[in-house]
Amino acid sequence: MTPAEVTVALGAVLVLLGLVTWERSTGGGREVALVATLGAAAAAGRVLFAAIPSAQPVTTICICAGISLGPRAGAAVGATAALVSNAFLGQGPWTPWQMLSWGLAGASAGLFRRGLERSRPLLVTFGVAWGFAFGAIMDVYQLASFGPVFTWQAFVVTHARGIPFDVAHAVTNAILLGVAGPALIRLLRRHDRRLHVELVPDPTPS
Repeated sequence: MTPAEVTVALGAVLVLLGLVTWERSTGGGREVALVATLGAAAAAGRVLFAAIPSAQPVTTICICAGISLGPRAGAAVGATAALVSNAFLGQGPWTPWQMLSWGLAGASAGLFRRGLERSRPLLVTFGVAWGFAFGAIMDVYQLASFGPVFTWQAFVVTHARGIPFDVAHAVTNAILLGVAGPALIRLLRRHDRRLHVELVPDPTPS
């Protein structure tokens, strides 16, 4: 198998394991469907914005999913979006790192969901921070895969070269989260409540 094929297989196994875990959770198949839909929507947005360097709507959707649905959902949306979008943009050894990066963005948003949901400025700041954090993680991948030998000096030089792209990513996150973030979070929150509604039988005998 080629490295790209190995990457696709590894990514597919990770996503499959996540979906199997969801199938046994409270939300069941309905929650899996929602997460898969969000992942596909994020992937479609990434493909549509591919002509604009580092404009990544995926990050915004992962963050909103994590805040609305929890860390596990945010991580799954990020991993799914990376794997699906790279089916169109090109698979490679970078795919697991992108899955990791966007998964961490969604999971961390879920962990800090209370504060992020209540404050738009904090939400925007969080998105800006992940614009730079995403670039830093991918710089680690680049050094680990293509060299030179990883040192802090080499990391600083590599990261400095990508700052314009990180700024573009951070600005995109700030605009999308500032304009549409709260509305998307409320929308996903309503869907989450519907998924976990339990019908309690009437205890009164007929």
